[in-house]
Amino acid sequence: MSEPVVMRDVVVIGGGCYGTFYAGQLAKAKERGKARFRRVVVVDRDAACRARVELGEARDRAFVVRDWGDYFSELLGGAARTPGSASQDYIVPSPLMPHLMFQWLLARARERWPGRAIDVAPVPGEPGTPYDRTGPDRTRYVSFADWICPTHCIEPAVCPAIGSARTWEMGDAVRGLAERLRTAGEPVHGPALFVCRHHVFGVGAFAVDAVLAGDAMVRAAGETGAAAAVLVGTISSCHGALNLLQIGAAQAATGGKGRQ
Repeated sequence: MSEPVVMRDVVVIGGGCYGTFYAGQLAKAKERGKARFRRVVVVDRDAACRARVELGEARDRAFVVRDWGDYFSELLGGAARTPGSASQDYIVPSPLMPHLMFQWLLARARERWPGRAIDVAPVPGEPGTPYDRTGPDRTRYVSFADWICPTHCIEPAVCPAIGSARTWEMGDAVRGLAERLRTAGEPVHGPALFVCRHHVFGVGAFAVDAVLAGDAMVRAAGETGAAAAVLVGTISSCHGALNLLQIGAAQAATGGKGRQ
């Protein structure tokens, strides 16, 4: 890279082994002129998490002792889309975290339409991936890899596991799934995709703006007043976690709109 990666605030989810690695790599990238950011925020419920013990606080590094869901409810609930060409805020997910951004969209929908049925429905259809499993919470985990991938793989054009060109892209697969469902008559909107891309020194992230755009998509789907569903995915090029946010029809008295 000839130009440094420019970000504003970078939120690292979890201060364990993964979060420690990501926060450390971001510090190295900034020190070597490969990244510019205002600060890194590590969020963990443990005040003595590994990242805090090993890295410590700094002028451009802060630690927040909070439950992840509570933290994002506050952060995203008051966030606004980045204006113009200003640098964006980013979220660095952990490989082992739950589908947090979907959970935030679900909570927002329930707050917005308290009188409507807001549920998590099974994701129907076939995404066409070799790995395809559904968890107890109805999150559908999909992957193009039927081998063991390195945790911090940056998903280059040439896949290091097979030694040849990567011919797949999870975003295309999820968009294709949504289109097939609509063709079959399903009232599916989206997909709302939060795409984790390699930014610098092995750190993958997606923009806060993408999450806010997903929230706007859910709001638009619900404001029609009809029953609807929004396909939501947190994905990389190779892997993904998918959920279907189901919105029940509005009662005539409410006109399909609630709090904004």
